[in-house]
Amino acid sequence: MYTVAVLALLVTLGLVLVRGLLGPTVFDRAQAANTVGTAAVLLLAVFGFLFGRPEFLDLAIIYGLLNVIGTIAVLKFFRYGDLGEPGEGEAGK
Repeated sequence: MYTVAVLALLVTLGLVLVRGLLGPTVFDRAQAANTVGTAAVLLLAVFGFLFGRPEFLDLAIIYGLLNVIGTIAVLKFFRYGDLGEPGEGEAGK
């Protein structure tokens, strides 16, 4: 059953990579990159279970958090053109 899950995740990764390469907008590509990160988290969790390595779940959680932070940073960069712009409350200082 877990082998089928791994194969399904690998097929999903292949389809997402195609979407990322052919995506008409940058936001389609960002969504594809986020989906690749999510599939990688799932693969880490399944591999950890298959090989009896519970520490893989810790790695999957850390990678998932980095994936969310990275996606937010990339989308902010594409929207505002800079990651260092101060917020509305910081501009008066």
